[in-house]
Amino acid sequence: MTATDTYLLATAQPAAASRFSALGDLYDPTTRRGLSELGIQPGWRVWEVGAGGPSLLPWLSRQVGSTGHVLATDIDTSRLAAGAGRVVEVHRHDVAHDPPPGSGFDLIHARLVLVHVPDRDQALARMVTALRPGGVLLIEDYDVALQPLACPPIPHTTDSDRRRANRIREGFLMLLAERGVDLAYGRTLPHRLRAGGLEHVGADAHFPVAMSAMSALETANVRQVKKELISQGHATAAEIEAHPTALARGRLELLLPPLVSAHGRRPASG
Repeated sequence: MTATDTYLLATAQPAAASRFSALGDLYDPTTRRGLSELGIQPGWRVWEVGAGGPSLLPWLSRQVGSTGHVLATDIDTSRLAAGAGRVVEVHRHDVAHDPPPGSGFDLIHARLVLVHVPDRDQALARMVTALRPGGVLLIEDYDVALQPLACPPIPHTTDSDRRRANRIREGFLMLLAERGVDLAYGRTLPHRLRAGGLEHVGADAHFPVAMSAMSALETANVRQVKKELISQGHATAAEIEAHPTALARGRLELLLPPLVSAHGRRPASG
């Protein structure tokens, strides 16, 4: 997805499989709906940027059919091999630094990618140049600053599990910011797409609340950054162990930041 020396949630870590599975459960329906509304159809050439896991690839393959092509890229393709096939090609690519792996794409999609890329404007510009005239781009990224809590505040309560969850989430977000993540990136997407020369720009947001897959995602995220949370004083080892236990017992109603989905079309004459 991004350079391995800056990306906090590396694909090679054991907890990454659980994280990708949870992200697919949470967001694949929203992404599929957005791509369908953008007109994905048989014969299209699609670039799935920073695919990470393979959850979307079978659906994309069905949409473009035998006459289409899906190129799935990531800096670490170890979890994408299962999605490769006659229609789907897997290719190692660092969107932060490498030139586009092709051109003339009908559709380019990236979910939870650019927010982690320090040179995100340049990466976005490269995606735009890889579109065919009239091609469409869908970028989906969090706006963490709009909703940074792990659990909603409940008036007149002093729940220690809730306080611990929010403290761990605060530490997690601090770690992300230290790695160059723009915690308010999502809200800027419509402007960035227009500034990049796209037209017919639009956006909406998906805000998951207390969905079952959120506990799996939270647990995977915390496990991936356990050492950093402890070493930088954001949480103790005991707190890191207690948090997933509280989640498993169903004692917390989790929140996630809004996922902003923004789309635009390259001008037909451009």
